Formats: sequence, structure tokens, C-alpha cells
Amino acid sequence: MLDNPTEIHPLFEGAPTTTEFRKLRKRLVRQTREALEHYAMVETGARWLVCLSGGKDSYTLLAVLHELQWRGLLPVELLACNLDQGQPGFPATVLPEFLDRMGVAHRIEYQDTYSVVKEKVPAGRTYCALCSRLRRGNLYRIAREEGCSAVVLGHHRDDILETFFMNLFHGGRLATMPPKLVNEEGDLFVLRPLAHVAEADCERFARAMNYPIIPCDLCGSQDGLQRQQVKAILDGWEANSPGRRQVMFRALTNARPSHLLDAGLFDFAGLARLGSEAFDENSNDIPELR
Repeated sequence: MLDNPTEIHPLFEGAPTTTEFRKLRKRLVRQTREALEHYAMVETGARWLVCLSGGKDSYTLLAVLHELQWRGLLPVELLACNLDQGQPGFPATVLPEFLDRMGVAHRIEYQDTYSVVKEKVPAGRTYCALCSRLRRGNLYRIAREEGCSAVVLGHHRDDILETFFMNLFHGGRLATMPPKLVNEEGDLFVLRPLAHVAEADCERFARAMNYPIIPCDLCGSQDGLQRQQVKAILDGWEANSPGRRQVMFRALTNARPSHLLDAGLFDFAGLARLGSEAFDENSNDIPELR
């Protein structure tokens, strides 16, 4: 079905006809559908704000969601959105022209958050944290204005893994980007349908489709050194043991609270041996030594 050249969404027009690309495309569609179903992301009739930065990941997200919708497998309304944050050299016409050509419903919003970030962030520090918070706040506002129930982001499996290790190494906690959450105000879902998709597959897909990719470093700031260091560690592990990333990702879906050390997640105090009663620390009875 996916390979019938007479049945294709405009976002897939001109796709390579090689067996390798067809396999890649099927894998992307399958893994995205799996994530949508596994994490119960879909509410029939909902309206989603699909965030489009112009990078490889967001193009992949846009194409796969529209493919699923076009085939009747995603019963929601999609609205693509790009937030132009006033970064110097940002090619403001690229995305609207692309979306018009593809027949994709969209909203382009201009908000000069770049100037705010430049003013607030000390010299030598990266802009990414504050920039991300300002961007997220504007996307929530746009979602509300457009009657959307969810903000949909293009974070993939590798983003999730890197965030886990950053929290582990630098934050002192076991946490990462969840595939589905509710924002602090409680009125919007934040969804990551590419949660099961490898970054390398997004790269191969977007390049093969020749989408007009916009670089992510136009502001002159690189994502924090911590993330770059974690990415290098994961790259090294993957090179030495291919498939290691997928094994580690699978571990995130297989947590065992009883085998960790968080007493807030598991009732260690309530553990009792078979046939015995839990020891009452307030009791005056002194247990016999054995």
C-alpha cells in the first residue's frame, strides 16, 4: 500500500524508488504509529499544532503524520506552525513557500525572542535554555488561539536518550523527555510521536527527500557542551557495539522501581518476608537475635 506510486501524499512526491528508501519510509511510518498507539496520543477529532523548525526532524515528523492522516490512520486535524524568533539570517520565506507548495495548512508566527535572549543571557553562555522556554510559551499561546489540544514536537529516540544521560550525569535524577505529557497549566498535551525513531533515520529521510533544511545554529549559539559530550559518548558506544542505543532506549520502557533506590516509587518499608509480619519500628518488643 505504501509503495503504490498513484497513492501518495504531496510531501512524499519525488521520493526515491529504491528498496532501501521504501524500507526506511515504512519503518518511519510503523514506528510513529506504534508510539501513537502505545502512549495513547490520539484523540479522535482533535486538532494538533505540529511544530516545524525547518530541521530534519521536524520535516520527518510533518511528512509521517500527514502520511498517516492521509491514509485514514490518524483521525486528527494537523496545523503546521513555524515560529520565526528573529534569528539573524533566518530564511523567512523558505517554510511558507514549502508548505504552500505541499498544500499543508500552516501558521507562520514572528516573535523576536532572539533580542530578549541576547539581552538576558551573559556573554559566553549558550542561549538554548532561555530560547527554548520562550519558544515553548509562544507555541502554547498559538495552540490555544488555534483551538489545538496538543503541541506536537519532533524529538526522536536519540534526543530522549541524550536527555536521560544529561539528567543522570548532571541533574542527579532518572528522567528524560516523556512521549506524552500535560503542560503546567493543564490545558494542552505535549506529544513526541517520533519517540521510537532513530535520529539517523530522520537524517536519511529528510536528505533523500531533499527538503529545504534550515540550520539550527543561526543564532551563533551551540547547544550546551553537556549535550554534545553525551552525544559523543553515545556515538562511541554505538560504534563499538552497534545497536547499543536501541538496547538503552528499551531499558527506559522497562523500569523496575523495586530494583532502584527511590522510596517514593517503591514501598521498601512495607516489604515483609513470606509468613511474617512487617516489623513495627514503634513497638517496644525487642526482636530476638538469631
